[in-house]
Amino acid sequence: MLYHIFYYLTNTFTAASFKIFQCITFRSCGTILTSFLICFFAGPYIINKLSNFKVKQLVRTDGPSMHLKKSDTPTMGGILIFLSVIVSTLLWTRLDNRFIIWLLLGATWFAVLGFYDDYLKIKKKNTKGLSKKGKLFGQMIFSALLAAYLNSFPPNSEFATLVNVPLLKNFFINLHCLYALLVVIVIVGSSNAVNLTDGLDGLAVGNITIVAFTLALFACFAGHSHVANYLKIINVTGAEEISIFLFAVVGSCLGFLWYNSHPAEVFMGDTGSLFLGGVLGITSVFIKQEIILAFVGGVFLIETFSVLIQMFYYKMIKRRVFKMAPIHHHFEMLGMSETKVTIRFWIAGIILAVFSFASLRLG
Repeated sequence: MLYHIFYYLTNTFTAASFKIFQCITFRSCGTILTSFLICFFAGPYIINKLSNFKVKQLVRTDGPSMHLKKSDTPTMGGILIFLSVIVSTLLWTRLDNRFIIWLLLGATWFAVLGFYDDYLKIKKKNTKGLSKKGKLFGQMIFSALLAAYLNSFPPNSEFATLVNVPLLKNFFINLHCLYALLVVIVIVGSSNAVNLTDGLDGLAVGNITIVAFTLALFACFAGHSHVANYLKIINVTGAEEISIFLFAVVGSCLGFLWYNSHPAEVFMGDTGSLFLGGVLGITSVFIKQEIILAFVGGVFLIETFSVLIQMFYYKMIKRRVFKMAPIHHHFEMLGMSETKVTIRFWIAGIILAVFSFASLRLG
């Protein structure tokens, strides 16, 4: 919105000072600060309202005993993140950018799906909420629609169905018609992976911040043809606007972390985790970095695999690999403090992000 307003003023009054609102760097800083401040100042009000409406966290009875005290903590704090991301995006991005339009639609779709899941949990007073099939179906609808759109209007027509393999110089795999399936898997998988990781104070939101910041830089690189060519990544016209959206996510997550750090005053719930995971998947598809998401989001991937391994192993021989899944609970059950698990997972996320950047010139 601000971009369009000051673009008009610049062309009308030829005021050079207004051109700064066309600068990606300036708008990136603006959106981080805006989204952070919205979360920071609106946080106490939202938390108070959630508490008054008795929107309390429902804790697994089979989980670590130290988590039972969290049952009085308000949940659905993802509303706060969602609102700050949307407001910041509307203020600082180019609203005529097709990627921004899809990201706004995707964020809203997944946030509503997560909100409904949280609502059912509170209404039924159990941790089940929306059925797994229902949640998966809702995620797949949007993912399939986006896949259909990208089939007709790919981010880069030259690489429409090609997937770049990191660490291998100019190596691409052409999936042809199966690329649409990859789009669905990436988006649905990312959404659910973040959802599974959201089990400790600050764990998910901290790693989301790391992944969003990393993808924001990748989007900025991909949007500039000379930089993309130098770094050997696929150039995507208009991708620089995606970085503005992701920086809104970064600022919002930092603001939310202020209240979600241990001991948490609020949890994001599925309202936040489903939409944040979803937009990470969407952006990786837009900037043609589908596989890099698996590297930089390795913490989310490990959490997901720990659940799948536990389920498969128990189903086969009735024994558990981990004391409890997802794996962050396994470390808790071994006696590691919640804060230590969270910080070590953040460190792992940062190392994976560094590794992702290191792969740029190697690709």
